[in-house]
Amino acid sequence: MTHEFKQLLEVAYAWQNTEIPSVLATVVALEGSSYRRPGVRMLISASGAMEGAVSGGCVEKEVLRQSESVFKTGHSKVMTYDGRFRLGCEGILYILLEPIQISETLFQSLQDCFQKRQRFTATSYFESEFIENNAFGTLINIDGKVFTLHPSMTVPEEQSGLQTFHQDFQPIFQLYIFGAEHDAVQLCQLASHIGWEVHIIAAPDEQKTIAYFKGATSLSTPIMEAIDVSNIGKHSAVVLMSHSFNKDVQYLLALKDTKPAYLGLLGPSKRRERLFSELLNFAPHTPYEFFERMHGPTGLNIGAESASEIALSIVAEILSVIRDAELMPLREKSGKIHD
Repeated sequence: MTHEFKQLLEVAYAWQNTEIPSVLATVVALEGSSYRRPGVRMLISASGAMEGAVSGGCVEKEVLRQSESVFKTGHSKVMTYDGRFRLGCEGILYILLEPIQISETLFQSLQDCFQKRQRFTATSYFESEFIENNAFGTLINIDGKVFTLHPSMTVPEEQSGLQTFHQDFQPIFQLYIFGAEHDAVQLCQLASHIGWEVHIIAAPDEQKTIAYFKGATSLSTPIMEAIDVSNIGKHSAVVLMSHSFNKDVQYLLALKDTKPAYLGLLGPSKRRERLFSELLNFAPHTPYEFFERMHGPTGLNIGAESASEIALSIVAEILSVIRDAELMPLREKSGKIHD
């Protein structure tokens, strides 16, 4: 959810700079089932504009209506939304509504977090009652320094008896695509749409610009000896799709000591085995775990044929790996959709 929080923060800050007040709505508790889990947020402006969503679209109108009193009084409150009577979702949402005013220090500190890929936390204080209380609100903790989202919040003491919802924000997930063909464009667009930072690595002879890759965060065209893999780690996925056997061998040589959350190879199993064999010829001491982590052919078997469908199958497999999800039709899953 880090990318969603980042987007809401930037929108709120932009509204604030044009003197448009805003209210942040956060789902802080849930009884039963709902479209999304606690921690999801949306932003409402004093003019009625909305950014983000806390459900599939059914709750937002009520959030907008309830936010009117927060704009008038400047006091935070908790609203409830009982989906059992309105939606048949069998769930009750508890939503914290708080006016926010982002200080320059907080904004810059968070931007530094995003850029340096550091984690931070948020703790929301509330009660599961329909009341106003200036002790309600969210505190942001960045490397031990605590910020409030609105200056009128009374920072609660531990003995205050308020309920808390704690959230740990990890670095925004990133996808490294090695390749610059049409299928890489489709994968880039889909991955960026779901909030991942996408980095394209292409050979110098590709002659592509970042404008070719809609949604890309960066495009680099280094010589093989200068490929930078220092930022590839547990919050990253890598997909090799250069359509060049020799280039993929060199990319694997550059990646052999990295530990991404997901490493995928485009192409059939025979090509994968040839790549492994060639890699071992050049680097016989490549860790066995590197080969074990490889997903090749990359993607789930969903019958994909077009480039956009193949991109969907790849993104779906990456999600299943990083979320440790057992693959099955949801109709066959017992219990809740969200574990």
